Amino acid sequence: MKGLVLSGGKGTRLRPLTYTGAKQLVPVANKPVLFYALEDLVEAGVTEIGIVISPETGEQVKQAAGDGSRFGARFTYLLQAQPLGIAHAIKIAQPFIGADPFILFLGDNFIRGGIVPQVNAFRGQAMDAQIILYEMQDPSSMGVAILNDQGRVQRVVEKPKQFISPYAVIGIYMFSPLVFEAVHAIQPSARGELEITDTIQYLVDKGLNVRAHRLTDAWVDTGRIGDMLEANRLVLDVMSGKNDGSVENSVLEGRVILEQGARVVNSKIRGPAIIGKGTLIENAFVGPYTAIHHDCVVRNCEIEHSIVLDNSRLEDLRARVADSLIGRNAQINHTAGPSQTIRLMLGDFSQVGL
Repeated sequence: MKGLVLSGGKGTRLRPLTYTGAKQLVPVANKPVLFYALEDLVEAGVTEIGIVISPETGEQVKQAAGDGSRFGARFTYLLQAQPLGIAHAIKIAQPFIGADPFILFLGDNFIRGGIVPQVNAFRGQAMDAQIILYEMQDPSSMGVAILNDQGRVQRVVEKPKQFISPYAVIGIYMFSPLVFEAVHAIQPSARGELEITDTIQYLVDKGLNVRAHRLTDAWVDTGRIGDMLEANRLVLDVMSGKNDGSVENSVLEGRVILEQGARVVNSKIRGPAIIGKGTLIENAFVGPYTAIHHDCVVRNCEIEHSIVLDNSRLEDLRARVADSLIGRNAQINHTAGPSQTIRLMLGDFSQVGL
């Protein structure tokens, strides 16, 4: 069984951050969200993995993920020259997949509990396809599935205009090689893409064994700032505290992770939180659900429920930073004005005076 991970796309919902980087490399608890997908595949016994990349961010993904050896896997990079849909990515991956069944994993999807149960079910029940469903009050912004009494998929509709089912189809799929007949047969949608929902419906209409697994664990599609912060919260909630840094005249409450070379001076950190390698926290308060990446400086300020990427500096702020996503090499400092709470989404190399 092989894996196919999609790591292209423009990441428009995470702009300005994704103007300079791949959305799949934005960190959750100081680790790129893409890496969680790769680790889930390896945990499920899948070590031959193709990673679909775009011309814009492909080199960044290659540099970050490498050849797969650090994950106990082997990666093959597949260039999708234009974003023509998920099914198009399957189509260009056919030479890599060959005659093997495979797992398709969108690289910005996050499941806290991994995919081992779903993979075991797919392997053991001779399915032609398996989709994973997440029950929602309003799944109309996604693909939506209708099931029959036997749990087989009857119908899949992309972004239905009216309520037809509570089951959203999330970005993790399992296919036999029969899916290649489907992606070659379907036509582009009105938006010019080969849709994964049309692919699944083709298999259903052929009478093949297409089943669904209803997910009970937490899932996040990390396409927006709120989604990134939620995934960050879910990971930090289950991480154990660890101190590989140094603490001077400071207080650590709850589960706090200090990575190698991190320094906490005259400060208070209330976990769950993670402080990256070489980062300095000085005369500051770091609140729950905060992830600060490597080589940052947080001095004379307060921050909580936020993600800060590497090499950024937050200094001398009278306002508390909360619910924020701050890009690489950003600089935020105080100029003038009253104290307040601020919410920021900053791209790489931003400079802000408050």
